[in-house]
Amino acid sequence: MTKLDEKEIIKIFQQSFGNKKFVAEDVETFKLGKNLGVIKTDTLIESTDIPPEMKLSEAARKSVVACVSDFAAKGVRPLYCIISVSIPRKYSRAKVKEIADGFRDASREFGFRILGGDTNEGKELVLSVSFFGISDKIVHRGGAKIGDSIIVTGSFGNVTAGLRHLLERKKAEKKFAKKIKRAVFHPIPRLDFGVSAGRYLSSAMDSSDGLSTTLVEMAAKSKKKFVIANLPKDPELERFATQNGLDAVDLVFNGGEEYEIVGTVPQKNLKKIKQIAKARKISLIEIGRVEKGHGVFLADKNMRIESGGWLHFR
Repeated sequence: MTKLDEKEIIKIFQQSFGNKKFVAEDVETFKLGKNLGVIKTDTLIESTDIPPEMKLSEAARKSVVACVSDFAAKGVRPLYCIISVSIPRKYSRAKVKEIADGFRDASREFGFRILGGDTNEGKELVLSVSFFGISDKIVHRGGAKIGDSIIVTGSFGNVTAGLRHLLERKKAEKKFAKKIKRAVFHPIPRLDFGVSAGRYLSSAMDSSDGLSTTLVEMAAKSKKKFVIANLPKDPELERFATQNGLDAVDLVFNGGEEYEIVGTVPQKNLKKIKQIAKARKISLIEIGRVEKGHGVFLADKNMRIESGGWLHFR
């Protein structure tokens, strides 16, 4: 495993299955009459995905958020969910109930129905969720056109800052510390925005693997050059980075678990996209433009951005 990363492992499975039509997307789709069945699965593991101080109810919600954010980026509303839980023998009734209540509250928050699932005993807590939805189409990762604006639904770097604050005791001003811890414990996927805005986007992707990884993937799939002129970060992040000897640009591009939507928008649709965002109290940020060429670049430094976000087994 030490010599393989997540993408290489996926390729091994893909080759074994003989699936030549496999296309990397945030969700998988299949024909369902005149529509598409949309499915997604994700797994949360206690030792790698649940930071200190996170409540079990928040962990259950986080496992849901990972899938809901993928649906949001594709412009699809998840309808049904199946849950698989592996729970240590030592867990009390109260702990199990907290997990169950976390799933229940998430289903109410995002409007899906839990159909059932599977329960197992394990050495550590493992939560797996599978979501199902129906749509006539999805917004693909590729599809950006020259002249499109590149937009994101929120700022980046706060989750990584929050984890560095929690795990490494990096210094943070009181107000910002509260903000970045909330970003870790209570991420907000942009579901309503994604469902409403999908028809106006030329391409989109969930950003949970990191902004750099997301932009590089979208640019490659679109066979275009993405030029980033505006870093989507809070002013406090710069101070946090300076105080702790960190690079704010690295925090913005190479973190993960932000669960924002990164999209490209034709200029004729930009006003409509902004209206949709404003109606949902989302701070939409234009970060750049799509140009002829390949790769992702910082405009002011003409520096190429490589994929440096989250990747399992790396």
